Amino acid sequence: MRIAVDAFGGDNSPDEVVKGAVAAVKEYGVTVVLTGEKDKLDECFSRLGLPKDGIEYAEADGIIRIEDNPKEILKEKKNSSMGVALTMVAEGKADAMVSAGSTAALVMGGTLIVKRIKGVKRPSLTPIMPGTDNMYILLDGGANVDCRPDMLRQFAVMGSVYMNKIMGVEKPKVGLLNVGAEEEKGRELEQETYVLLKNSPLNFIGNVEARNAALGEADVVVTDGFTGNVFLKTVEGMGKFMKVSLKRLFFRNFGTKLAALMTNKGIKEISKKMDYRETGGSPLLGTAKPVIKAHGSSDALAFKNAIRQAKEFVEKNVIDEITKTLEMLEEKTENE
Repeated sequence: MRIAVDAFGGDNSPDEVVKGAVAAVKEYGVTVVLTGEKDKLDECFSRLGLPKDGIEYAEADGIIRIEDNPKEILKEKKNSSMGVALTMVAEGKADAMVSAGSTAALVMGGTLIVKRIKGVKRPSLTPIMPGTDNMYILLDGGANVDCRPDMLRQFAVMGSVYMNKIMGVEKPKVGLLNVGAEEEKGRELEQETYVLLKNSPLNFIGNVEARNAALGEADVVVTDGFTGNVFLKTVEGMGKFMKVSLKRLFFRNFGTKLAALMTNKGIKEISKKMDYRETGGSPLLGTAKPVIKAHGSSDALAFKNAIRQAKEFVEKNVIDEITKTLEMLEEKTENE
């Protein structure tokens, strides 16, 4: 299996990308194609003293940066490290791709270079979130600010398939993020989406309030990209707040340091669960080939796990399953 990885996307590229790629090749047995300037990659491997077994290069020219117009990925920056990785997947020269670069450019390229699954209106950025007893996914995490009810229903379908195939959840519980649990709550968007989900074959459990999302109420939390991104950033911020607060608490004096020592194992378990690096990245669900968005601050561990995530995506035929499920839903809708 060949995974194309944008070697110059993200804050810590190319060093952490290279280290993560080497680790992924060793652990998962994939071939990683690093896209970028070959001379710079050669220098990186030499400086880090890492082997190139299972590593290939695909020459690229430059980088698309966060401040660039995302549309540049289609023309001016199509030969950038991200653009080449997207093109390789689109042309079948790689089975999946990973990038920690500009989210907006990746969504644009995923939609218009890799293309969408037939019938999918918009791909969804799908972060995997930590819960008290389970991991859950959020759709949309920020790819589509404005959404229609039928788009949210498609997000629910794609999310359910992903949770079933990748996360191993038998009948994923789908919840609609809302300001209250009652059916009539929310804007017109939520009210109309509620009806669509209620009448779908999905395991829809109703509205989910933000405070209950992390408590295991749903496996798939559906919302528009604007609300989803605000929710995502709030959760990330609270995680950092808790980490800093606990560190200050436990290092206050000898007694609190002793308490920290006694609870160290439990604290590490919580930290690992909340660590985005353990997940790897957020799949862009709805594209015709697997596209994984790694966090901009990803290190080697995060890149290694993002490559693992891409490998599992391919092996478990997630895109085929999404396609079949959407077709079944459309047939059901037409017959009603």
